[in-house]
Amino acid sequence: MTNWLNKIAITKIPKVGPITARNLISYCGGVDAVFKTSKRALVKIPGVGEKTAATLLKKEYFKTAERELEFIAKKEIRPLFFLDEAYPQRLKPLDDSPLMLYYKGTADLNHPRIVAVVGTRKPSEISSLLCEELVTDLKAYNVLIISGLAYGIDAVAHKKSLALGMETVGVLGHGLNQIYPAQHRQIAEKMLSQGGLLTEFTSDSKPEAGHFPMRNRIVAGMCDALVVVETGKKGGSMITARYGNEYSKDVFAIPGNIKDVHSEGANHLIKTHRAALIESAADIGYIMRWEEAEADSAEKVIIPLTQEEQAIADLMKKSVEIGIDELTLASKFPPNEVASFLLTMEFKGLVKSLPGKRYMLIK
Repeated sequence: MTNWLNKIAITKIPKVGPITARNLISYCGGVDAVFKTSKRALVKIPGVGEKTAATLLKKEYFKTAERELEFIAKKEIRPLFFLDEAYPQRLKPLDDSPLMLYYKGTADLNHPRIVAVVGTRKPSEISSLLCEELVTDLKAYNVLIISGLAYGIDAVAHKKSLALGMETVGVLGHGLNQIYPAQHRQIAEKMLSQGGLLTEFTSDSKPEAGHFPMRNRIVAGMCDALVVVETGKKGGSMITARYGNEYSKDVFAIPGNIKDVHSEGANHLIKTHRAALIESAADIGYIMRWEEAEADSAEKVIIPLTQEEQAIADLMKKSVEIGIDELTLASKFPPNEVASFLLTMEFKGLVKSLPGKRYMLIK
């Protein structure tokens, strides 16, 4: 019990980050030894000056650590210290990885294959559908999906994973005493038994703006492959992608309309060679050299199409979305017949109707 108290306490020392904390542990010979070391010895440690040494010796931060220890025991939260075997191994080589993590869930944080899916908080309907399709097809590769439980693409990735029976982990920018945004509480509760929630923040930490870039580095650090679905040139997804590049992760992006500001970030990553262009999960599997998990014994249900419907489907395959006028012109079918074909195909679950009389073919 005392050992966990010291491990938590060292993360609550003001102005002491992960790098300085590691120096303290290394120079002093262990976590417990840090709190027994004299001020004279402390000030000689890199990153520790007179002020930090004095703060450390006052030990006022132990009150916060004691409260946190009580909280995690009551809520059955699993603390993970960076030297523990269960601590995410992918984070260990990173200089800025958290000293302590707090976890509640069922997923193995050292799963053989981890894919992070991130994107804008206000995705287009097409991007949401593409995200769902991506997660669906990634299931064949037996991956753990992680994201940040934020609005938009994060939530889409988590929800689809849950619907498919896949484990998914949300990395939070606050303590485990709350869920932010509150609207995602139901998703979060499901994730506890089909994935989990992970954070470096203690229960007294609120969802402050500065916490989310810190959250993003964990998302990037924990994954093998990082996928940006749709994003503008600024925002959390771009920060996560930047961390992914810094950590030498395989970063991927789904391209978007070059005239759409909401796709500028993903397109920029591809254009500047900071992300590989992908169109499907198969592209990720190929680049990552992953063998698909054993396929389900049940064969895919083949939905029969009429000759006219097949012609419409073939035209729709050439673009992500297409307007009914373009389809009419290209197919040379009467407008009323094209509308009828599209409606029938929508009933069959092959076509998705979009705003502005535009349509998208669903696999």
